Amino acid sequence: MKLVIDCLGGDNSPCANVEGSLIALDRLPGLELVLAGDEEAIKKELEKHNVSAGARAKIEILHAPDVITGEDRPTDAIRLKRDSSMMKSIRLLREDPSVSGIVSLGATGSLVAAATLRIGRLPGVRRPCFCPILPTMSGGIVGVCDSGANVDCTPIQLVQFAVMGSAYMKNVYGIDNPRVSLLNIGTESEKGDDLRRTVYKALAGLAAENVINFTGNMESRDLISGRHDLVVCDGFSGNVLIKTTEGTALQLLKKIKKDIYSRPLYKFGALFLKKMFAEEKEFMNYQNYGGSVLLGTEKTIVKGHGSSDSKAVAKCIEQAYKMVDSNLNGIIESAVSRLPEEYE
Repeated sequence: MKLVIDCLGGDNSPCANVEGSLIALDRLPGLELVLAGDEEAIKKELEKHNVSAGARAKIEILHAPDVITGEDRPTDAIRLKRDSSMMKSIRLLREDPSVSGIVSLGATGSLVAAATLRIGRLPGVRRPCFCPILPTMSGGIVGVCDSGANVDCTPIQLVQFAVMGSAYMKNVYGIDNPRVSLLNIGTESEKGDDLRRTVYKALAGLAAENVINFTGNMESRDLISGRHDLVVCDGFSGNVLIKTTEGTALQLLKKIKKDIYSRPLYKFGALFLKKMFAEEKEFMNYQNYGGSVLLGTEKTIVKGHGSSDSKAVAKCIEQAYKMVDSNLNGIIESAVSRLPEEYE
């Protein structure tokens, strides 16, 4: 299996990208990588890690000195920055049948636009969608689909997100019969706007036919409760949901730390809880859960967080590896094609 790694665009690039690639090569059998970015910089990073001859034989370098930033307009970046690491990676992914997917930490808008315009959607898929993973209080995970690729959605798009996300959670993470819920302002079936009520009926119909395991509406406060495996929402709501959850958790940890240092007695007590605090911090660290996969495109695409370290990059590569290895795109294409006509 060959994947291309966009080695520019992240806060810690190319260091984290190269080191994460080496970690992934050591863990995943049969993996080969194409590292796209400034060739000299990549070679210097490889020299730092004293790469074995066996690992080096599994690495190609695609020279791409330019970088797409968050300030670049996606349409301009695609058209004008053809020598950027992202666009050269996308071009290789499109033209070389031996390359199965891409991992990038670069600008989200440009990556989505390039993937949609240059790679294309799977047959029958209306819109690709992002599906990041968060930890839950039960020790499991929950996917959020969509989380920012599509701000405005139609009923059929949300129905497809449910089908694609369910296939992802089952085939990549091994969750048997994933519990699918619809983000809403209440759990009752009649809650929400016209879009949410229409989608609720459609998903309930698919559940009756055993297409998905739809469990009803979910309020945002229950995201990490452990009672849901996949949450379906439009990109605007999903992005707000994830960032609010992450932000609240981080701020709460900061407040606890501040309160501990406010009194000598608290500091003394904290000594006995130091290990527990470290575990809680690690539990909420997004670096441990990889990136947002883009479901519904012809080839596998994983978008890592811009501030990803090497551990997170390796996790993103593992996600892409499992998606290709499980033939997820083929499963999604088949599942979408079997949707009832009234949802088309």
